[in-house]
Amino acid sequence: MLEHLKKLGKIFRNKYITATLLFILWISFFDQTSIIYDIHLTQKEKQMKAQKIYYQKQTQMATEQLKELQTNPANLEKFAREKYFMKKTNEDVYVFVDQNNHLLDTLNIKTK
Repeated sequence: MLEHLKKLGKIFRNKYITATLLFILWISFFDQTSIIYDIHLTQKEKQMKAQKIYYQKQTQMATEQLKELQTNPANLEKFAREKYFMKKTNEDVYVFVDQNNHLLDTLNIKTK
């Protein structure tokens, strides 16, 4: 065991190896653009790309729904009845909620 410590001592006495190890430690953990920070940014980038795809799909769906509402008056009435609970004079409106008290629309999509 003592021999191993002597070998390590000889290795660390070499100023080039010591400087290289200190440089690697500094870049890995202490620098402003460290490897840990880089990994964190990569994960955040993946998350943001997933959000971008989600919002693009939502925008596309909303655009299609807007076109339907602008072109067909029957769809406009259906939308008003389902989303804003509008009713005709002699009708009753029933609102269904799930176990968490979230409203359920006709497509069975949870809305908050």
